[in-house]
Amino acid sequence: MRFAELDAVTVDGYGTLLHLIDPVPTLRGALAARGIERSEDEVGRAFRAEVGYYRPRSQEGRDPASLAGLRRACVEVFLAALGDPLEPGGFVGDFLASLVFEPIAGAVEAVAALRARGLRLGVVANWDCALPEHLESADLLDLFDTVVTSARAGASKPDPAIFELALRELGVRPERALHVGDEQIDEEGARAAGLAFAPAPLATAFEGWS
Repeated sequence: MRFAELDAVTVDGYGTLLHLIDPVPTLRGALAARGIERSEDEVGRAFRAEVGYYRPRSQEGRDPASLAGLRRACVEVFLAALGDPLEPGGFVGDFLASLVFEPIAGAVEAVAALRARGLRLGVVANWDCALPEHLESADLLDLFDTVVTSARAGASKPDPAIFELALRELGVRPERALHVGDEQIDEEGARAAGLAFAPAPLATAFEGWS
């Protein structure tokens, strides 16, 4: 494929553009500060339980109120996996403080290079409404023309509806767009919406293009 065939590129959020710095040490410290001692393995298992709960429910965090409810429910799952040592509402702040996202190596440079070519750019991610805040914290938000989350679209990948909303906001036809992602749901959803697909990582997704 050639850049001349494209007007826009969309990219996945987690695993393609951003990754999570290991939250386990911070969570262990927050628990210890409250007199709760848990091993690294115990906290890691509890966090994985929370992730398993959150992922299929990300679109439930549509606005500040629903996001607050989703976050509390996630913390309840995390603490339940640790034996319910604390009241969930009082630990939400500590839990959120442990979630620090940073760009994947080479992602910023790749996105900047795409923008320098004059392409329209968007993020298409199964995420709650807080994704723009994470992108801003990582100095990435200004690189994109739109950020479409499953929460905003009311649909999660691989549903093509999330890509169709991004295309409308970017003002491009699907045959003139390409999506980069790291999971099968990225490829399935993109192709169902008529976009081309390239596998992550972003740093190498466009190698050999002219």
